[in-house]
Amino acid sequence: MDKRTLKNLDFLFILFTFLLLAASLFILSTASINVDKTSPLHYVKEQAYWIMSGISISAVLAVIDYQKWRRLRWWIYALNLILLLAVVFIGNSAKGATRWIQITSSVSIQPSEFAKIFMIITLADFLTIRKGKLNNYRDFVLPFLFVLLPMLLILKQPDLGTALVFAAIFVGMMFVAGANPWKFGGLLLGGVCIIGVALWLHYATNLPGWLHWAQGLPLPMQDYQLKRLVIFVNPAADKSGDGWHILQSLWAIGSGGLWGKGYRMGTQGQLNFLPEHHTDFIFSVVGEEFGFIGTITLLFLFLIFILRSVSIALKARDTYGMLIATGVVSMFTFHVLINVGMTSGIMPVTGIPLPLISYGGSAMWSNMAAVGLLLSVNLRRQRLMF
Repeated sequence: MDKRTLKNLDFLFILFTFLLLAASLFILSTASINVDKTSPLHYVKEQAYWIMSGISISAVLAVIDYQKWRRLRWWIYALNLILLLAVVFIGNSAKGATRWIQITSSVSIQPSEFAKIFMIITLADFLTIRKGKLNNYRDFVLPFLFVLLPMLLILKQPDLGTALVFAAIFVGMMFVAGANPWKFGGLLLGGVCIIGVALWLHYATNLPGWLHWAQGLPLPMQDYQLKRLVIFVNPAADKSGDGWHILQSLWAIGSGGLWGKGYRMGTQGQLNFLPEHHTDFIFSVVGEEFGFIGTITLLFLFLIFILRSVSIALKARDTYGMLIATGVVSMFTFHVLINVGMTSGIMPVTGIPLPLISYGGSAMWSNMAAVGLLLSVNLRRQRLMF
């Protein structure tokens, strides 16, 4: 890499990335302290390893010119499908899902996390070729099918949360690629309405006579998945079941008040009433122990991080770089909105972690790979003149 490109480095973006990573270790030092009582700092040490190795991944991807990935697009797409298929045949099951491939006795990877990065890289090229040619409904079919195949393999695991992230990445990149906003937006709105009506028919108990035939409409999802999608509306209806996560999270965040109960002074998290409080529900620990001030501070870090990411997308030197950055921005933004909304009880529980904060090796590597792609686009936003 030419040293002259280093002047393009977005140091504010790097600073806030490191602040979020530091926040992850600090929050985990309290959120995971009682998860493994034999080794209180076990998860902090492992997260530190994932962060350090993730920084190396990010640095390598930043050095590589992002344009080089275009020549490997179909190989990357094939690798993505192979890894997702491998989960189906040789994946390990846990908590009712098959999402992991065992590498060693103590190390496993979650291919669906890396699938998001592979999809961003390959879909960016797919849409770059079609930029300006996404004006009609039939023009949306091929990009949709391109994303649909890996999405179906992820839903097979089942992993609804990651499938929804795929949808968010697809929507964001399609709009930036120039998809007709009225036609594409209309399709999205129509799809949301159809899903809403289908859920209503599935759960409705007092339909008018002319709709009795549709009562209990079967849907292509397990009952427990469907219940998680709607229980947030009234979690008290199943206090000891699917509503438990949401209620414990609400009590944790609400009890924190303005300043919080203090470091390691929470009850819902420290006494393990709050499930998955070092992964999916780590934001609830922030609300309980550091209060409104702590949550706002963390959200401010994310706000600047995402705004700098948007700035990188806007300054990209070409369409491919802009679409890569757009995919990454869509991924991070959706993760933050859904995770915070989920823990606050205003969105369904979908198992989406808080990026760069929640514990998890595959998720951290995927997030840092996304950061590396942004840096690669940022470093090459100007062509060198010889």
